[in-house]
Amino acid sequence: MEYLIVIAICIIFLIVLKFAWNIKISDIKKMKEVGYSKELNEITNKLPGNKEICKSILAKLNNEKVKIKESEDKENKTSLYIAISDSILIANINDTFTRVQTMAHECLHSIQNRRTLLFNFVYSNIYFLYFLCICILSLLRLNRHGMLHLFILTILGSIYYAIRSYLEMDAMTKAKPLAKEYIEEQEILTEEEENKVLENYDIINEIGIKMTNYHFLMSCTIKIMIYSIILVIFY
Repeated sequence: MEYLIVIAICIIFLIVLKFAWNIKISDIKKMKEVGYSKELNEITNKLPGNKEICKSILAKLNNEKVKIKESEDKENKTSLYIAISDSILIANINDTFTRVQTMAHECLHSIQNRRTLLFNFVYSNIYFLYFLCICILSLLRLNRHGMLHLFILTILGSIYYAIRSYLEMDAMTKAKPLAKEYIEEQEILTEEEENKVLENYDIINEIGIKMTNYHFLMSCTIKIMIYSIILVIFY
C-alpha cells in the first residue's frame, strides 16, 4: 500500500511541476522550429566552422588545453564536454543557428570546477548502477529492505539533481552572453542579423532552461516510480 502512495505522490509531483513551470509539448515543437530555422541558419553560416568557433571561445576563456573532436556520426546532435578526457565532442549541428551558443555552452563546462565535474561523472554512474541493482534484486525477490532502498534512492536522486542542475544552469545562463560577445567580435554579421540571432537565443533559452530542469527531475522521479512498481508487483 505504501508503495502505491509513493507512486501517486510522484505522479502528482510531476503534474504540479508541469503546471507551475508551464511545460507544454508544443514548447518542444517550437524549439525545433526556431532551432532549425533556415533563415537564422543562413545568417550564422557566415560565421566560421564549429571547431574554429570552439577554439576562439576557449581562447577567450584562457583554456586552450581542451581537446576538440568533431563527431563522425551524422545522426549525433548532442555536443558534449567530457570531463574525464578534458575534451569537447562537437556533434553534427551545422544545420542549426544555435551552434554558436552550443559551443559557448560546452566551453563553459570546461572551466567549471573540475572536482565537481568529475564527481558528477562518477556519481551519476553510481546512482544509475544502484538503481539497476535494487531493481534486479527486487525482480528476483531478494530485496528485504524495499522501503530503505526507496529512501536511499530518493536521497541519491536529490543529490544527483542538485549537482547536475547546478552545472547545466551555470553553463546555460552564461552561454548567451558569451556567444553574443563572440559574434560581435567577429564583425561579420550586420547589427540587424546579430539582434535577430540573439533574440531567438532568448526564445530557445526561455524554453530550454525549464525543460532541462524538468527533464532532470522527471528522470529521478521515474526511477522511484519504476522501483516502486516492481515492489508492488513482486512483493
